[in-house]
Amino acid sequence: MSRHESRYGRYAGGDPLAPPVDIAEALEAIGEDVMAGYSPEHAMREVLRRGTDGQQGLDDLARRVAQRRRSLLERHDLDGTLREVRELLDRAVLEERKQLARDLDDDARFAEMRMESLPSSPASAVSELADYSWRSTQAREDFERIKDLLGREMLDQRFSGMKQALENATDEDREAVAEMVRDLNSLLDAHRRGDDTEEQFREFMDKHGDFFPEDPQNVDELIDALAARSAAAQRMLNSMTPEQREELMALSAQAFGSADLQDALGQLDVNLQALRPGEDWSGSERFDGEQGLRLGDGTGVLQELADLDALGEQLSQSYPGARMSDIDVDKLGDLLGEDAAVDARALAELERALRESGALKRGTDGGLRLSPKAIRQLGRSLLRDVANRMSGRQGARDVRRAGAAGELSGESREWEFGDTEPWNVTKTLTNAVLRTTAEGGDAGAGVRLNIRDVEVSETEARTQAAVALLVDTSFSMAMDGRWVPMKRTALALHTLIQSRFRGDHLQLVGFGPYAEVMDIDQLTALDAKWDKGTNLHHALLLAHRHFRKHPSAQPVLLIVTDGEPTSHLEPDGEVFFTYPPSPRTVAHTVRALDDVGRLGAQTTFFRLGEDPGLARFIEQMARRVDGRVVAPELEDLGVAVVDSYLGSRDSGSAYGGGSYGGWFGGRGFWVDE
Repeated sequence: MSRHESRYGRYAGGDPLAPPVDIAEALEAIGEDVMAGYSPEHAMREVLRRGTDGQQGLDDLARRVAQRRRSLLERHDLDGTLREVRELLDRAVLEERKQLARDLDDDARFAEMRMESLPSSPASAVSELADYSWRSTQAREDFERIKDLLGREMLDQRFSGMKQALENATDEDREAVAEMVRDLNSLLDAHRRGDDTEEQFREFMDKHGDFFPEDPQNVDELIDALAARSAAAQRMLNSMTPEQREELMALSAQAFGSADLQDALGQLDVNLQALRPGEDWSGSERFDGEQGLRLGDGTGVLQELADLDALGEQLSQSYPGARMSDIDVDKLGDLLGEDAAVDARALAELERALRESGALKRGTDGGLRLSPKAIRQLGRSLLRDVANRMSGRQGARDVRRAGAAGELSGESREWEFGDTEPWNVTKTLTNAVLRTTAEGGDAGAGVRLNIRDVEVSETEARTQAAVALLVDTSFSMAMDGRWVPMKRTALALHTLIQSRFRGDHLQLVGFGPYAEVMDIDQLTALDAKWDKGTNLHHALLLAHRHFRKHPSAQPVLLIVTDGEPTSHLEPDGEVFFTYPPSPRTVAHTVRALDDVGRLGAQTTFFRLGEDPGLARFIEQMARRVDGRVVAPELEDLGVAVVDSYLGSRDSGSAYGGGSYGGWFGGRGFWVDE
């Protein structure tokens, strides 16, 4: 029987039991931006940039990347290796002087003079002492450590981790490294000429693979890893002061006591730069800190800075064709922590869900648009907001009534205080039985009803309405911040009628220089244009035609505007415009309103803005048709329009008491979650 072994470790991908990504909040934000005039693609990018409730966005992650980058530059400087060389040299000279003071021979005095005349430059001093015969064992060891340190640091610049690997290296170990560098140069030379083979790469890795923990699978992966680090080493040199760079180059000849290593590494840099010219070989950084970096560590920091720059570009998503999948999530987790990686994965999942959910669709022009599904979801959200605002205005609850004393809709719900609908006996008794059983009782012996068991049957209102919502689409609506509230209002009313009053007939009409019947998706995506004219006359003609198409329905006319009419249609169909409003335009508009009034339309004007001339005109227009005027705040426009619609279709009262909250007297609605 085979034995199966399992290994368990800490899960590093966020909460494995977290619920699937919820796109409702994102869709609502996208819809808001689309109604403000942005493209769906831009709106989706903005949502990803801002993030969602409790979820960091791309801007937050980019800010953390920038903070880490700034922290590295402010914390470090680049003279760590030079500082360590100076410390070792000073210690070696001090120990040697102590030994010379104890020796009484003449050679000791000459040696003292040599020590006293050493140049101040560490590189020159090391070169001066290259052939010196040390009398102090400790001084000799410290001086040899300088050469060993330089060699290991130079290797660590090109091969990460080499410094630690050669901590206690023998001559044999050093020769193995030198042989690896020579073989590597031979492989790269062959690759530059185009005559290298897969077998040559495999032989190299079989022989020297321990030096490459990245485990490259081919020569290109090997070159990519080496070139990135070599370019970082070059950027570190570029970032040093001229004095630091001169000292370091002079000291490098002392590495391992031979110039051969420096020559081999120099050839390696030449090969890598030729093979990967696209790497940043000429860049530099300004380090302002006090924590000294050695050559290997500094190269690692320069590599990290390059990785942070790449992440910053990926998180910006500002280049053509950008996708969340471009972000190196593993690198993000390494540099910022697993929480950042989890947030990035969640954002990528959100983008994928938005694209695959059907919420966005391609239009005939190739651009993204909100789908009908997305518009419905956004409309439900807006309608819930309207219901909450209406409930809050009265300090009362949402009575969740589908209609007053009408025909049964087939739906039922839990009873709430104040409900007058008939009980759904079957559902009520079923609830009582289930509750009794769940509480350990015997339903067979009888059940006792609890108020929580009661469900009532919902009803649909019997009356039908033909509703015309006329919305001003002139440029002043967008200029004065009324564009999005107008669209929100239209979408909320459209959703209410489509979901709860399906027998009603809604027509949306936008009127600027001329009027146009619009679908809801057309209106929500409508861009503001600098077109002069407010053609209420044309809009009323379209509303009149809509009402005549539905002669058995109650006409309901709702007009949202922020300006007096300045355009009308001439008999030949041409648009006439003049400002200030012409008496001819006013006359045409009044006649069209009178025609609508003769059909019995219950009319409400929603006046936006504080223009006295507009207020006088609308008051006079409303009086002609026994209508009313509402001057809501922008945030309450949806509440006012929905309230007026509900009041106008209530057979018991034309306007429900004339207040936003009149619907609580018996009219109401509820929104499907």
